Amino acid sequence: MAPPSTSPTPTGTIAGAAASDVGASTTISAVHPDILSTHILTLLDGPTLASASCASSTLHALSSDHRLWSHICQSTWPSTTTDPRLLHLISGFPPTGPRSFFSSSFPLLLSDPTAAQKPHRPSPPPPPELISAVDIHYRGNLIFSKVQETETVTGWFRCSPFRVDLLDPKDVVMTPIQHPDGDDTCRELSNDLSLSWILIDPIGRRAVNLSSYKPVHVQRHWLTGEVQVRYSSILAVDHNKGSSSEFVQCGIVVTCGGSEGGEMQVREVSLQAEDMDGMHLNGKDSLVVLQTAFEGKRLKRGRSGEVGRKRYEDFLAKKRERRERKARTEGRLDMMCVAFGVSIFAAFWIFVLCT
Repeated sequence: MAPPSTSPTPTGTIAGAAASDVGASTTISAVHPDILSTHILTLLDGPTLASASCASSTLHALSSDHRLWSHICQSTWPSTTTDPRLLHLISGFPPTGPRSFFSSSFPLLLSDPTAAQKPHRPSPPPPPELISAVDIHYRGNLIFSKVQETETVTGWFRCSPFRVDLLDPKDVVMTPIQHPDGDDTCRELSNDLSLSWILIDPIGRRAVNLSSYKPVHVQRHWLTGEVQVRYSSILAVDHNKGSSSEFVQCGIVVTCGGSEGGEMQVREVSLQAEDMDGMHLNGKDSLVVLQTAFEGKRLKRGRSGEVGRKRYEDFLAKKRERRERKARTEGRLDMMCVAFGVSIFAAFWIFVLCT
């Protein structure tokens, strides 16, 4: 006996065609706004929601909901949910509250050398304090989150090397990650570990993410076994008011060690600013750099780890060129000094012999 036919009946074909015609003529405006708001838009991340808002006037109106962007900020950066003051600041970010905070804090910074040479606009005064909101994820799972305030008005801050430490020397944070035991594991860690360090000016209501999102360098110490994970943002800063520009690295270091059970511990999370001579900037000079970061351009598309790694490698190459150029200049000066000294010595003996 032949198997029963599975081809659609004429009635089913007509019904399917009719449904297809109805679906083809349906627009987004035919979907109830409550369904869009509660069942569709809440499932989108920030960049996707921003793109969806450009698709139609209906989606633009719905995606401007303050609560929607507040939820996205809190799910993207869990640290923002732990501090009532920070929640209040985000809700009042000009001009659109949480959406403005997201647009300032999500993209990577662009290091634009020409921006440092443009005429300076009047900048807000340095903030009396800075707020750091830091989140570390491993394969999408949160392993570290903290909010910390740093004062910027005392002489100690302005004259000392700029450094923000989120952990005391004796503090450790346990993680479910197995401690790397070789170079291959370190390379895997560079793909799986992501960090966000949002620096916030609470007075000027400005924010910037100083992290490269993915590590730019991962290294395991041969003796102690500690793993140092580095994130970086490179900024072009004009320290001479238009005469020349210099690149400065805002470097974030996460130091991890192993526990007795083999799990990885977070032992250090710190931020510093370093110039092209390898010198750490003090607090006063770092505030100048951070002013540039607050006002700097952002990368419009995505947060690729390769972008941050490429900029970091370019920064290291520029440092090497600067060091070699400085060594050549000092070598020429040394030769000139030696030649001058020899000529003076020879002239002295000639004078003695002639007299």
